[in-house]
Amino acid sequence: MMKRLVAVAVACAAIVVMGVLAFSEPGVSSSEGVRLTRQADGSMVLADRSSDAPVLDVFEDFDCPVCKDMHAKVDATIRRLAMSGQVKVVYHAVTIFRDEPMRSNSIRAAAAARCVPEANWLAFRDELYTMQPAPHGVASGFRPKDLARAARKVGANVDSCITSQSYAKAHLAQNAKIQLEGTPTVLLDGRMLGNEVFDAAALERVITGGDGITV
Repeated sequence: MMKRLVAVAVACAAIVVMGVLAFSEPGVSSSEGVRLTRQADGSMVLADRSSDAPVLDVFEDFDCPVCKDMHAKVDATIRRLAMSGQVKVVYHAVTIFRDEPMRSNSIRAAAAARCVPEANWLAFRDELYTMQPAPHGVASGFRPKDLARAARKVGANVDSCITSQSYAKAHLAQNAKIQLEGTPTVLLDGRMLGNEVFDAAALERVITGGDGITV
C-alpha cells in the first residue's frame, strides 16, 4: 500500500509551471528569530527570514490522502529543522481536485485555514489531516461547523469566518495562479524533490546538504 502511495505521489508531483513563490512580505529581524507568518497570498512561512537557510515550498491539498501520508511521515522533521533555523518552510494550501466531492472538501478546508490566526495555524493544520474525509473520492466532509469546532479545539474562535467561508473566493483566485500536476509537490530552493519527501531521514539529509535519494 505504501509503495502505491509513493508511486502516486511521484506521478502527481510531476510539474510546477510557475515555480517557487517568493516571500511577499518584509523579513523579520534576527532578534525575532523563527516564527510563523501569513503572507498576502495566504501561504504560511515558518522561518527566521533574516537567515540564509534554504527554502522548502510545500504545496498540499488538505483532501489529498498522499499529502496526509507525507504529513505523518516527515512533518515533525520539517518543523524541527525550521525551528532550528536550518530551513525556511512555506506552506501553500491548494485545491488540486476537479471532481466532487473532493474539490469542495478541499476548498472548505483551505478557506477555513485562512481564518485561523498564525498562533493556532499549525495545530489546525494537524486537525485537518486528522479529520480528512474518507474514503477518498466518495466521502464528503470538512463541513463548516466541524471545521469551526476544530479551530476552537486548537484555541481559535473564528466560527463566523469559517462558517461563512469568507476566504473561499480568495483561495480560488490564488489557486488559479498556481499550476500543478498534483499534490504533494515539494520544492527545495526551486528544485523538485522526489521520494525523499516520504522519508524523514532522507529529507533531512537533502535539506542539510546530504545526498538524499532520487527517483
